[in-house]
This record gives sequence, C-alpha cells and structure tokens, in this order.
Amino acid sequence: MQANLPLLLQGGLFIALLLAATIFDIRKRIIPDAICLLIAMTGFILIEPVKLLGILAALPFLLAALFFGGMGGGDIKLMAASGIVLGITGGIAASVIALTAMLLFYAVYSTVQRLRNREYQKSFPLAPFLAIGCIAIYFMNIGGIAL
Repeated sequence: MQANLPLLLQGGLFIALLLAATIFDIRKRIIPDAICLLIAMTGFILIEPVKLLGILAALPFLLAALFFGGMGGGDIKLMAASGIVLGITGGIAASVIALTAMLLFYAVYSTVQRLRNREYQKSFPLAPFLAIGCIAIYFMNIGGIAL
C-alpha cells in the first residue's frame, strides 16, 4: 500500500497546529492568528473548492459570541480555518463532537468538585475540545466515513 504523501502532510500539519492552538489556549487563553492562518493554508494542500464553504462552520460560534458573549474570537477563527480543511459538514460535525465533549467534561468536573465541596471553574478554554472534534472528523473522513 502506497502512502498518500499530500494526505499525510495535511493530516500531520493539521493535527500539529490544532495541538499548538490547544497549548496556547490552555496556557494563555488565546489562539494566535498565525496558527489559524496556517490551519487554513493546510486546507489548500488537498484543495476541494466545495470545502471552502467550511468557513461557515464558524457561523454558530460567531452568532453565539455576538448574542451571548463568553467566547473568544480565536475559537471562531479556529473553527473557520478548520472548516476549510474539513468542509462544511465536517466542520459542523466537529463542532457537535467538541461541544458534546466539553459538556461531558464540565458535567463530570463540576460534579466531582461539588462532591469535594470545592470551588470550581465556570469557564474553560474551548480549543482542546475543538481539536478533539476536528481530529476525530479528519480521521473519519480519511477512513472513508463521509459526512
């Protein structure tokens, strides 16, 4: 079986950049624009014009930030950039996985903290969860599970 070099390159860069965004978001609560730009450029390694619509995967995050607040612009840009790699359906699916993972994490975390009678954080960086969703969908796509 021959390795698909562009696919390996795109996947490796995409995952590495998502991990970099995760580390920045955890440590500093920001996602550098350069990382988002590099992720978007990664989408052009195996460009399919229809995947450019994936930028719209960030629209729910933008609307949530505008109407409810509590979300940074880096998360919106990260999903827009990831949407270029994953496409619109992949970007939305990644968002669903990410937000589900975050809700599950928060439910367990807050329950454990309450049982211990401790204060608990009410907000968390979103990039780690977005990375989980994006990586899961990327692997599903290359594994032949089309969304």
